[in-house]
Amino acid sequence: MRSRYAIPVIAAALLASAPVTAQRGPAPGMLHLPATVIAQSCSPKMSFEQPPTPLRITGGQDSFVRYSYAPGDLLTVNAGSDNGIEVGQEYFVRRVQAAERRDISRENPATIRTTGWIRIWAVDKEMSLATVVHACDSIDIDDFLEPFKLPDVPTPADTAGVKPQRENYGHILLGTDRRSSFAKGDFFIVDRGSDHGVSPGDRFVVYHDKKQAENFLYDLGEAVAIDVRPETSTLQVMVSRDAFRAGDYVAIRK
Repeated sequence: MRSRYAIPVIAAALLASAPVTAQRGPAPGMLHLPATVIAQSCSPKMSFEQPPTPLRITGGQDSFVRYSYAPGDLLTVNAGSDNGIEVGQEYFVRRVQAAERRDISRENPATIRTTGWIRIWAVDKEMSLATVVHACDSIDIDDFLEPFKLPDVPTPADTAGVKPQRENYGHILLGTDRRSSFAKGDFFIVDRGSDHGVSPGDRFVVYHDKKQAENFLYDLGEAVAIDVRPETSTLQVMVSRDAFRAGDYVAIRK
């Protein structure tokens, strides 16, 4: 039997005793994870180049064509035992969100959206079936997979009395789904990273320029760095007196 038929047969055998009209995976169990870990796992990142995407979601187990999936659905992955895939393995599912339909670059950076994570449920030589462990959003065909590892949630630095580095201003870029406005608890990306002295847990003050002559910048609130890369960082809003927006200034307290 060719591989492309084997996975449906596996699914049918595993689900033969279930009195349902559609092929469904096992109901997702409770995660038993802190809300901070779940939120950070779903937070966005930025990339200036196309990430490698050899492992992808290619479909599901339905009698009709679907493009989006949720907890309880069976997903098809384009790799199997020949690629080292094993039952029980877990993977993050991510989506590339570029501003324009062209190659990702510094002029066209992409937000990497985490749509959830999955667990491999059945394996063939060339394909696998997976179930959704957690959904940050709908999981779509062509979303790509990365190895699953829960993030370490940093402890916000104690910077009471420390003045922000106003000679080292950065800017808010984008957030999940290329959002440009943020409130308390939201995540956003800034153009400051480890190359600029940022470490996980560092606090930032966020300022808005009202563009009025002879006026101070307005102190909007504070955010903390939860994921740091060389040139960018993902921050979470801790205090918000008004909406944070793309283009607002950020200054690290350090």
